[in-house]
Amino acid sequence: MENIILLILGVFISVVGIVNIKGNISTIHSYNRRKVKEEDIPKYGKTVGTGTLIIGISLILGFIVSFWSEIIIDYIILPAVIVGLGFILYGQFKYNKGIF
Repeated sequence: MENIILLILGVFISVVGIVNIKGNISTIHSYNRRKVKEEDIPKYGKTVGTGTLIIGISLILGFIVSFWSEIIIDYIILPAVIVGLGFILYGQFKYNKGIF
């Protein structure tokens, strides 16, 4: 039960990802979305939201797996964070024309 923070953070990040996928990008900081064109908002939300959701789900899976083995958490969370950040950075560069 010491990994309950993983579950709480994973659920929160997953909810934010789902909100972004549905097209509401207000949860993304304003300087990270200021150059996104109006017609690109749904695509930007899906890309960034997918990356966020991948990270959130990996934290939830890490919590579930922690009941059996603490070592496996690293093999679940680290690759998912890398893939999730890849999606987020792709969305930032493609639709916002840069990170900031």
